[in-house]
Amino acid sequence: MASAVETAPLTIEEFLERHEASELLRFSTAGSVDDGKSTLIGRLLYDSKSVYEDQLHSVAQSRINRSSGPIDFSLLTDGLRAEREQGITIDVAYRYFSTPRRKFIIADTPGHEQYTRNMATGASTAQLAVILLDARKGVLPQSRRHTYISWLLGIPHLAVAVNKMDLTDFSRSVFERIREEYLEFANRLGFESIVVIPMSALEGDNVVTRSPRTEWYEGPSLLEHLETVPVSVGAGKGDLRFPVQYVVRPNLDFRGFAGQVASGLLHTGEQVMALPSGRTSRVKSITTYDGDLRTAFAPQSVCVTLTDEIDLSRGDILVDPHRPPHVSRRLTAALVWMNEQPLEVRRPYLLKHTSRQITASVVRVRHRVDVDSLAEEPAERLDLNEIGVVEIESTQPLYYDAYRVNRVTGAFILIDPLSNATLAAGMIAEPESADARTAHIDVRTGRVAPAERIARNGHLAVTVWLRARTSLAWLVERRLFERGCQVQALADDVESHLLPELARLLNTAGVIAICSDASGQPPAGSIWFEPGVLPVDDIEAAAQIVEELDRRGVFLPPDFSSGEGI
Repeated sequence: MASAVETAPLTIEEFLERHEASELLRFSTAGSVDDGKSTLIGRLLYDSKSVYEDQLHSVAQSRINRSSGPIDFSLLTDGLRAEREQGITIDVAYRYFSTPRRKFIIADTPGHEQYTRNMATGASTAQLAVILLDARKGVLPQSRRHTYISWLLGIPHLAVAVNKMDLTDFSRSVFERIREEYLEFANRLGFESIVVIPMSALEGDNVVTRSPRTEWYEGPSLLEHLETVPVSVGAGKGDLRFPVQYVVRPNLDFRGFAGQVASGLLHTGEQVMALPSGRTSRVKSITTYDGDLRTAFAPQSVCVTLTDEIDLSRGDILVDPHRPPHVSRRLTAALVWMNEQPLEVRRPYLLKHTSRQITASVVRVRHRVDVDSLAEEPAERLDLNEIGVVEIESTQPLYYDAYRVNRVTGAFILIDPLSNATLAAGMIAEPESADARTAHIDVRTGRVAPAERIARNGHLAVTVWLRARTSLAWLVERRLFERGCQVQALADDVESHLLPELARLLNTAGVIAICSDASGQPPAGSIWFEPGVLPVDDIEAAAQIVEELDRRGVFLPPDFSSGEGI
């Protein structure tokens, strides 16, 4: 005789341990006005038993109820008085719930075009976006705009909820028509996965469990999809990036650097490079409120101490010296304009990037994106809620990664320096290759032979490559110039990916090129100085570099008078 096996109830400690170990999925909702986003989230919370009794009682007693049932589920997320009175979402509402399989953080974002900026803010950390479509209206311009913004923000997965199917008698033909129209647009953007689900948020069809009223639909319910969609694990992913937010100095014996690990792993004893100084050190300790750690990973907030006393302050960044970020004062980015005042080319703005804030301006609008057709249209400015690709120039070098690689070091916002209003959100593009950017440069062989240039200048034309120590590059340039050399430093005013080609052009003209760069590999034949082998003091390091150039035969003897043997 078989006996039923009873599972012993979990203790509090066991429950918390299991809860802590379960995966976390962050997702956002988006769509046009009245597509039912707040109602969907309210229904999801209610059917998954994630609403407290006092919350249900408060909603049930509310004098505002726009639903046909006893409870208006949208009131579970629309908390502002203006939202309840107007029946729309204005601010971003965050809600948390969990199931035995996964934990969730929901960002309920507004659908009105006026509040597109709030939608972009709420979706910026999401791993999945739920795009709602009204079955009666189909795909609207705002639906396309939110889909495109989700793609810009690097959200890999979409769940498309064709809502209010109860108002079309759960018509399969209506669903298939909307599905085909939407996928024809979204498939061109390149999401990792797109799942289209017919549902009624008001009545609960295909929200938590599959509905018998859509027997023709063979896919998952929304909750089933949320519980099974692949979630990339962020711990240890990517190259080390640690923006410094604050210098902790409680006494003379402790100097730590507090911040949040943006990507990668941070180990005690590991070599790190500080930017913009370019100096290297090793991690001495990683401190948290709960004690010291041997390893920290994104998105942990920690305080780091180093074995060496180096200049490091808010806005600087610790990186992997072997895989540094891009360095440039000029970059290309996709921009979502969020202010009533249009973008002004060449106007100074404040650019907030990680923990750093500098002055920058948009020097060119490459094009505006038509969210309906995805066509690139010529433009000279961007208006409210418009999206375009721009070129930005900053007063100081930025240390960044492409947004597709790192959503922290690849993102920024533009701020009005007078009102402090947030004007735009930007996603940095991968730098173009040096070949593409210098294709217009036509270098013709002159009538002066390289040997003649060497004889006239008294030195060989070489490239000196330094690891992002701009101040050191200026000192080396000054020392060589005072020695009578033809020399040019290429440092913080030159895009890093252009340095090899520009150095080659200078060498062709007989000039010694000094490149200060933290990213990429130096070109073949250059004289490369690792930061760890140079003195910490820039004056001593400059003298050592000049001595090394002399030892390698860069400077010709005084009695040299011809190009023989060169």
